[in-house]
Order: sequence, then structure tokens, then C-alpha cells
Amino acid sequence: MKRFKPWEMLMLVMSMLLIFTACGNQASNDGAEPKPQNSGNEANASANSNTPPDPLGKYPETITVSEVLGYNPPEDPRSPKGITPEQNAYLKDLKDMLNIEIKYKWTVPSSQFEQKFSLAMASGDLPDIMELDQKNFEKLKKQDMLADLTDAYNNYASPTLKKYMESDGGFAMSTFTSDGKLMAIPAFEDPFLSTQLLWIRKDWLDNLNLQVPKTMEELDKVALAFVNEDPDQNGKNDTYGVAMQKNIFFWGFDLRGFFNGFNAYPSIGDNQTAWIKGDDGKLIPGLIQPEMKTALGKLQEWYNNGVLDKEFALKDENKAVEDITAGKVGISYGEWWYPNWPLNLNVDKDPKAEWIALQIPGLDGPGKSLVPKLRSNRMYVVNKKMKNPEAAIKMINYYIEMGNKKYMENNKAEQGYVYNWFDPRVYNPAQIETIYTEVNKALDANQEEITLDDENYKNVADVFKATKDYLAGDTMTASKGVNWGQYFSRAAKDGGWGMTRTIKENQAFVSNEFYTLPTSTQVEKGSQLDKLMQESFTKIIMGAPLDEFDKFVDSWKSLGGDQITQEVNDWYSKEAVK
Repeated sequence: MKRFKPWEMLMLVMSMLLIFTACGNQASNDGAEPKPQNSGNEANASANSNTPPDPLGKYPETITVSEVLGYNPPEDPRSPKGITPEQNAYLKDLKDMLNIEIKYKWTVPSSQFEQKFSLAMASGDLPDIMELDQKNFEKLKKQDMLADLTDAYNNYASPTLKKYMESDGGFAMSTFTSDGKLMAIPAFEDPFLSTQLLWIRKDWLDNLNLQVPKTMEELDKVALAFVNEDPDQNGKNDTYGVAMQKNIFFWGFDLRGFFNGFNAYPSIGDNQTAWIKGDDGKLIPGLIQPEMKTALGKLQEWYNNGVLDKEFALKDENKAVEDITAGKVGISYGEWWYPNWPLNLNVDKDPKAEWIALQIPGLDGPGKSLVPKLRSNRMYVVNKKMKNPEAAIKMINYYIEMGNKKYMENNKAEQGYVYNWFDPRVYNPAQIETIYTEVNKALDANQEEITLDDENYKNVADVFKATKDYLAGDTMTASKGVNWGQYFSRAAKDGGWGMTRTIKENQAFVSNEFYTLPTSTQVEKGSQLDKLMQESFTKIIMGAPLDEFDKFVDSWKSLGGDQITQEVNDWYSKEAVK
């Protein structure tokens, strides 16, 4: 055995110490595993350091995020003419602030989005971040196409975003959590935002010496007068009664509120069947109840006598908006936001136009609108293949941050900021109530400016200025229609949200009792049943025998409706026990 000399022994010990020290440093790092080679996911990287993640931290290298977009024109007419989604100023600021660059795989008008996205799902050519409805969410979840956002949300959600998501006690978040994994960020809102109102031209009523309609019979007389008695007094037969586009149950310019007036509750929009309590306590689909047949009979009558446009079956929502803007129609069912768009466009085109909001007429007096228990048909998900899922959370943080006071001077429509083209975006679920309360508080106190100083500042301040300008007749910074639209949708006590609040306080509503994700048969058969409904109802409205409704009910039940009803009630029986 070799004997080491003293100096050799010293060198050996020192060498061993160096080796142990190096190994210890590599293995420690607060007990974490060595950083993986593929460390593009910032959420993983942050977990390996003592530095808390920055919800608005700028990436050292540009992160490219792919999206798709279905879009309507900018809601604010002050937006630059000819602007495209790629030129949206929100995207430039996103690049500057977070070093995230958006690349669109494709963009199409909203009316073409559903078909285009269905093709993308079929081919598997999906973007990194997606806005989905509940049916498509369930499809992609079952195909294991979606990323688990649990760590990304926990690590990167800003305090404000977490406040929003927890404002309902976590109810919406739990709906999109599966096996402990958060699969989507729901953009949920106050359910009463879905309340259907009747929007009607008060100036036309006055021209014809007609009273505000409170019943369906009174509305029928008004609608006929708007067709036959020259309500705009231009000497031409160029008006009709009620706005309608080809999708009978959609997000706007459809007939949900009309059916509600007949105590029929078929849908909460976008062809989602509504479920109400039956006499036996079980849930029943409003779509196939006898009240629907009565309502369809009235629509057939309206089609025959010109209350509905003869070309409605060929019109998308944009064509319906064109008729409203041009002053061709005097009545439309819809939600609180109509003054903001498109009624404001009509007000600017015709200074005499005066639109008012009413509780929907019913059979014996004001009717009851259908209201969901959870308003969250829009949610944001991340493609499982995306390397940086936390980027989606940071983009939501960014959009919320842009509402703060320090961005107020730059973040304006005329400078190219088109908010309804930016995704993903999440709002304060109580935003509309915050705006209404703060603006009216400031008006009552004769304030000259808003003193609120949080992420709601921009929205409140915008509406307050528009309100002050409208009431003063000031059109220096915006047109009469733009100012009126913001005021009458959000702040006026007899306007969109003001009337909605009254309906809520008076409990003049019916609840949609099914508020979870679609059942398996809804996912599988939903599109087929939607098509059956759309075709059957359109034919009846345009003159097919009313008994076709009974055939529709039989077909709906046999093609999957009965199975869906069973699945819905299986869920409801478990939910009722909680």
C-alpha cells in the first residue's frame, strides 16, 4: 500500500473538499432539482429561485404567442379608420412592457369564426391561447389538448386578478377545475348582465301618439304601427318593427327576450339550451315547452305582416346593425350595452332618434327575463404544447393594469386602442356596478372629476366624462352618440344597467338552473340539435305549419335530447344535495 507524504496528503484532502463543495452547490439551490434544459416555462424557472415571480415581469427574450380572432368593428367610432387587429395599440404596448409578441394564425369577422375554428379543431392547427365557449372547452379538454394552468395562475396571477377570481367564492374557478387542475381562466361576470331588455324608439312612439308597451298585446300594436304608419315621418314605406338576424338565439339582435315575454325560456344565448324547474322539481329544457309553440305562432304572424324583415334568414348580426343604424327598425331585444353599440351609431346619424330601455313586455304585464346563475360562456385556455403557459396569465394582468390612472392619457380609442380585439381579457365581475355607483356618486356630489384610484379608474373616468359631456351637450372630444351611449348604457338610472338593476331588485327574472360544463351528450349531439332547432324554427316563422313544432320536439328528444335531460338531472340531483 502506498504511503502518502504529508504534502501529498494535504493536496488530496483539499481536492476532496473542492469536489464535495461543487457537488453540494449543484444539488442544493434551496433543495430544488437542477434546472432542466428546456426551461422556457418561466413558471418552472421561478420555482427554482428565491425571487418572487413578477406578474408583469418583462421577458429577457421575446416570447411569441399565437392566437386566432373573430372580431366585429371597433365599438368606439373614434378608432382610426381602416385599423386592423394587427395594428391594435394594445399589442404594441404588450411587446414594449412584457416582451410578448402576438402573431395571429388567422383573423375573420365574428360571423365566420365558429366555422373557421371548427375546422382548426378538426385539423389540430390550434393557437397557443384560445377563447372558447363551454362546448369547445369540453371537447378540447377530453382530447387532452389543454394545459394545466394551476402553477401559472398561482405563481403569476396579480393580486387584482386573484381578487376578481375569488369574488364569487371560487364558484366559477371550480367549474373549470378538473382533478385538481385549473384548465381555464373564466371571464365570468355579474349574471344579470344577461338580462333581456326591450329597446324602442321613443321618438317614433311620440310621432304616432303611442304609449310605452307593457304587454305583448300592446307591443304587437306598436310593432304594426312602426311598419304601416310612417313612424319616422319621411313619407316613405321604409320601416319595419323588430330587429332580428338569422341566428334565433345568439349574443345579440336575437329573440330570447321575445320568447321570455311568452313565459318561454329556450336559451341563454349562443344556442345554449336553458333549463328551468318543472312542476315536479326536476329540470326541463325550455326549448321544447308548449309556450314556445305559442310564441312561434306570433313570430309567424309578424313575418307575414312585415313586423320582421322578410330577409331576416339571410342577415347576420352586422346586417341587423346596419338596419338599426340606418333608422329602418324601431325595436330590438337585447342586453344593457346596446346604447354603447349600435344604438349610438343611429343617434349620431339621426339627431332626433331617442331610444329607451324597458322591461320586456309579457302576456299580462311586464315579463320576466331569463338570467343564468353563472355567466361565463367565455373562458381562456392554453394549448398544451405552449412552452410559456404563464404568458397567458401575464397578458391578463397586463390588460387589467392598462385600466389604471397612469395609462389614462394614452389608452384611448382614437390612438388605436381597440379593447374588444384584445385577448385574453378579464374584467372586474362587479365592474358595471362599480361604474354605475361611482359615476352617480360623483354626479350627486357635483364633482368635476373622479377621485377613484385603482384598476377601475379608467372605466369609471371614461363614463363620467362622457356623462358630463352628454348632459352639457359638449361634443368637443366625442360625438353625441358616443357620449350618450356610454352614459345611457352604464350610468343612467333609466338606462341599460339602471333598468337591469331595477329588474334584479324586483326579482323579475327566471333562473337558468344548469350552470356547469356541458354533459357528454351535449358535446356529442349539441351541434346537430342546434342545427335542427335553427332550421325548424326558421321554417315555422317563414310559414311552415305550426304543428312542425311538435315534430321538432319528437326529433329533438329522440336524437339525444332525452339523454341530455337525464344527464342534466343526474347532475342536478347531486348538486341539490350540496
